[in-house]
Amino acid sequence: MKKSNLDRWVREKEGRSSLTRKDIEEIQLQKLNRLLAREKKRGGFYGNFPEKLESLEQLTELPFTTGEDMVRFGNRMVLLSQAEIDRVRTQETSGTTGLAKRVFYSEKDNERTISFFAAGLSELVNPGERTLICMPFSGHSGLGEMISEAIRRLGAEPVPGGVGKTYGELLDLLERHRPQTFVGMPVPLLSLLRMRPDCSLERALISADVCPDSVVRGIENLLHTKLYPHYGSREMGMGGAVTCPAFEGMHLRENDIIAEIVGEDGFLVPNGEWGELVITTIQADAMPLIRYRTGDRARIFSEPCPCGSELCRLDKVTRIEKEDSLCESGTCLETDKRISMEELDELLFSFPEVIDYRATQRDGSLLVEGYVLSGGDAGQACGSSAVSLQCLPEVWNGYPVTYSWRGVEAGDLPCYLAKRKILESLNGQA
Repeated sequence: MKKSNLDRWVREKEGRSSLTRKDIEEIQLQKLNRLLAREKKRGGFYGNFPEKLESLEQLTELPFTTGEDMVRFGNRMVLLSQAEIDRVRTQETSGTTGLAKRVFYSEKDNERTISFFAAGLSELVNPGERTLICMPFSGHSGLGEMISEAIRRLGAEPVPGGVGKTYGELLDLLERHRPQTFVGMPVPLLSLLRMRPDCSLERALISADVCPDSVVRGIENLLHTKLYPHYGSREMGMGGAVTCPAFEGMHLRENDIIAEIVGEDGFLVPNGEWGELVITTIQADAMPLIRYRTGDRARIFSEPCPCGSELCRLDKVTRIEKEDSLCESGTCLETDKRISMEELDELLFSFPEVIDYRATQRDGSLLVEGYVLSGGDAGQACGSSAVSLQCLPEVWNGYPVTYSWRGVEAGDLPCYLAKRKILESLNGQA
């Protein structure tokens, strides 16, 4: 089996002829100490940390960085002058302060991400092909723009799809450009494939949202090939880990990022066990983070990858739900059971006629409004061989559920233009 292309990228970037586990840890410790020395010299947010560590194990003795720290002290975390900042990405917080979390990037940071994107995409994008990109395009150093540049460097042609286009507009792009590959969120891809199963798409990289097993199965059955999941975040420079041809986890760019998995007590768990992903961005030029708690649930595989790369692999990454998603407005039901978008997606997308849906909390219950294939038979009896939408549960995890389905039309937009989540309505108004 061919070794991960990311392995070659790391060796080229670090000037290494080999990439053993020892090599990786040497690179990480050198860069971590270089970062600590920068912080000590600057006297910024991490200025009271040790200037040097003797081993990577000592990293676990340092305190965590949180999202709240980034909101309150983000400017102190920036190691460059404003003139050297190439891009700022802002994320609104869900707290009551109304403040936003901002992540700063230099031109070097963005170039590094483009290079990483090209390495990961080279697993599925071939020269001369076209790639439909259904990610946000936002101008200079935007995510869609950086993916496009990575695709051009591979000798392929990007087809900007962006977000916010109707199904009719996206299907028109498929027909006019006939792309072989797709980069974007998983549910919009599944929607397009169910509406146009005979389209030109052959391979896909999915990212930016959780992908339940039913969605994976639906896409792979229609593509007749395996998916390439990718994991990234603003805090890690938009690109973090990507799948190799073994399709058994996502290799982390460990020359740029140190990953830890911690339990609820904040202590490391053994490889193979689930916990919260904590990252240290040792290559970040503008705004490095030390032991940042991502709020994402993951695990690091304990066994070697079949492809032969010794870069660690992340399993499927999901958000940690610290409270019931339907309790945030104080309208919890007595059952106090959690309900998540991932659970709903797992259930509803197992029905092949479902194109997309939106879930909204309203008056202590759940409203599901969605699209089904036009002309599809969604009213078969529950005892028939084909599963029917009439068989959906009226109560889900203790919550009464109301469903509203209609046939999808060309002018319809996907139900979510960003990450999928259960929405809330105020006084019954969406």
